[in-house]
Amino acid sequence: MRKTLLGLLLLAVSVWVQAQEPVFKENHPDTYTVVRGDTLWDISGRFLNLPWKWPEIWHANPQIDNPHLIYPGDLISLVYIDGQPRLMVNRGNGGKIKLSPQARVRPIAEAIPTIPLEAINSFLRAGRVINDPSEIEQAPYVIGGAAESVVAGAGSKVYARGDFSANVPAYEIYRRGKAYTNPETGELLGIHLQEVGNGTVAAVNDDIATLNITRSRQEVLVEDRLLESEERSVASTFFPSEPSQEINGLIMDVPNGVTQIGQYDVVLLDKGSREGLIEGNVLAIYKTGEIVRDRVRNERVQLPAERAGLLMVFRVYDKMSYGIVLNATRQMAILDQVRNP
Repeated sequence: MRKTLLGLLLLAVSVWVQAQEPVFKENHPDTYTVVRGDTLWDISGRFLNLPWKWPEIWHANPQIDNPHLIYPGDLISLVYIDGQPRLMVNRGNGGKIKLSPQARVRPIAEAIPTIPLEAINSFLRAGRVINDPSEIEQAPYVIGGAAESVVAGAGSKVYARGDFSANVPAYEIYRRGKAYTNPETGELLGIHLQEVGNGTVAAVNDDIATLNITRSRQEVLVEDRLLESEERSVASTFFPSEPSQEINGLIMDVPNGVTQIGQYDVVLLDKGSREGLIEGNVLAIYKTGEIVRDRVRNERVQLPAERAGLLMVFRVYDKMSYGIVLNATRQMAILDQVRNP
């Protein structure tokens, strides 16, 4: 009986191991020297089939405080420790650490980013999601510009009406966008607000405020709304990880208005913190299968969804989140599925 149980256990372990995708690529390099313009995601992809597994196979040198901070000139090497493959970094010519009475400081800004931040930089402050429509409906609104102008940009003056707090010297200006609902239940998931710009309060007379536009992404229009700045820290470094819970969601929209989605596009998802998503979570994108006609049975059937890419969540709200497409093997579209990788 013990031999039988042992045999079944070994068989189960063997099947499980075979079912796992190899962590390292077959054609991975033994070493790689980091160059300016690299990202941690790109480097991980040179060695790993699953780039977000980087922390699990990482082996930091004792003198490196934060292995996520990698610099141009660093040498990434594949080594074996206790028989297990590990990736190790050795500081390159530009970052050698020498024992000295003086401390050497390297600015974090020189470190390569986890993902290409320039791809999402314009979106990090490009909008926000609210759950309560009254939050935007009751907010102060623009009623006009200087010299009866109906549009204004940075450096201009506008007038707004509403309840202004003396403790809020500056506002973010938004334009209401789409409202998103769950396709199955009809539940309101959120309303996307498109950021227009920023303004500082110059004066308040009763319920009319004079604002100076300090920054604008586009023209400020009559009826645009004013909200206090969102209390949210903007991360400069993201650490990709797998979600802690099972995720089965949809791409609801693309903030920049395109219909076909590709690499480095930013998308809105119908899942958020209540489903366990956090910043840095990686999700696989599955392109919705086409509907074809079965001529034998004379009926229409939908083909299975096929994996089309990967995205990483970079901003999370209660019921929705923003993600950036890191990898795309084919074009994707709104209502394509997102799942655990």
